[in-house]
Amino acid sequence: MLGNLALSLCLGCQFLAGPAVDTGRVDVELVLAVDASNSMDQEEFAMQRAGYVLALRDPAFAQAVLAGAEGRIAITYFEWSGSVRRESIVPWQIVDGAESASIFADKLEAQPLGGSGGGTSISDAVAFGVSLLEKSALTGARRVIDISGDGPNNTGKPVMAARDAAVSRGIIINGLPILIRPSQTSAKLFGGLDLYYSNCVTGGPGSFVLPIHDASEFITAIRHKLILEVSGLSAQEATKSLVAAPSDCLIGENLRLPYPEP
Repeated sequence: MLGNLALSLCLGCQFLAGPAVDTGRVDVELVLAVDASNSMDQEEFAMQRAGYVLALRDPAFAQAVLAGAEGRIAITYFEWSGSVRRESIVPWQIVDGAESASIFADKLEAQPLGGSGGGTSISDAVAFGVSLLEKSALTGARRVIDISGDGPNNTGKPVMAARDAAVSRGIIINGLPILIRPSQTSAKLFGGLDLYYSNCVTGGPGSFVLPIHDASEFITAIRHKLILEVSGLSAQEATKSLVAAPSDCLIGENLRLPYPEP
């Protein structure tokens, strides 16, 4: 009897000393969807990539991750133009501090620079982001798709349909419109890409638009955006400068500007 008691105590000790079970819970599941269409020149694209790499390595980003209830997030990355560049996908990874954030940044930095894809299908990027989230084996308190780009949707399904489908699943869409070299289309025909993103692309509780107006803002804007998304803090300061006004959410489709195939 004493032997059985000792064995039970020993098994109990082994159980207590064993590795913690991974519940799959994270504070946020974050999809980074980055514009690689031919409206993004190579200089802009390189700056955008560098901005993400440096932001992921920034100690403030790791601190924001650790400050969450679970102390970790899940993150994935892909590039898109008229369709998703499958070769650009950096698969889901848990980030739970500076080391794992740096590992993800290293994977991203090692990717060959893409860009120069034909067309701009924000709707396809959103739909693909939704599929990544739906297939994830993790459970995030929040699920976020982060769209960056420098032009309106002009290929594939209308962007509002993709946005509404994502939001109906409880997914948040944030926007990073790039206005470094605004086209005549964005400047004259629909009041600005930031307004278009606010009205037609982003959605969900706490969603925000954080425009980039100058190349020098890439790193700081991306870092600020990632910290907001990880922490779930209010992002009202990011959108407060946008004047409420309607946008033609089909402006890109109606113009159908000819983009050469890659």
